[in-house]
Amino acid sequence: MKDEVADPLAEYRKVNVEGTLNLARQAAKAGIKRFIFISSIKVNGEQTPLGKPFTAEDAPAPEDAYGISKWEAEQGLMQLAAETGMKVVIIRPPLVYGPGVKGNFASMIKLVEKGLPLPLGAIHNKRTLVALDNLVDLIVTCIDHPAAANQVFLVGDGEGLSTTELLRGVASAMGKPARLIPVPAGLLQFGATVLGKKAVAQRLLGSLQVDISKARELLGWTPPLTVEEGLKRCFETKKD
Repeated sequence: MKDEVADPLAEYRKVNVEGTLNLARQAAKAGIKRFIFISSIKVNGEQTPLGKPFTAEDAPAPEDAYGISKWEAEQGLMQLAAETGMKVVIIRPPLVYGPGVKGNFASMIKLVEKGLPLPLGAIHNKRTLVALDNLVDLIVTCIDHPAAANQVFLVGDGEGLSTTELLRGVASAMGKPARLIPVPAGLLQFGATVLGKKAVAQRLLGSLQVDISKARELLGWTPPLTVEEGLKRCFETKKD
């Protein structure tokens, strides 16, 4: 999220497209029968209207360099599958959390841990996350499930959380109080715009919901962990 190179897309393509397809070609040549690619929900887009989640059938609409590179890799893999007969499975996760999580999620954990009052007590968005255990479980399911071949799946915990609910859940999992001040989302949006932090506001205030019904119906898959259980797993290692 802090691209400092002159051409971020070119850099992402080196790994996400060229690296992926190079590995996939070698896998096909070696007789590997199935190749599972962890893509990104960014292929679908950056946000959803409240109550209208992304589905696996939606037309891709990546907006940033990372999402574009993942979409290009997906297309290359499907073409390779058609040419070689190697089966491809594509999984698009949203934010993945678990022990050792980094990025924005880690920053949020630190704020809750410090007990700082946060002006996020009245946010009514919905965002889908996926616990690491749930993502791994779907990957394992896709390894040999006949119906997974050459399919695209979206993955998530099966429930959406508002930013307010997520912060409360994190605080509960840590055994700490959630000090949240109910500031209207419109006021926060205005303040973020003035400060040049629109992207941060989008992640905190906007919605990004994911529909996992395709995986449920085609594979009979259900996330083994609830959000509450997934959040608790984030801190089990730390307590041990």
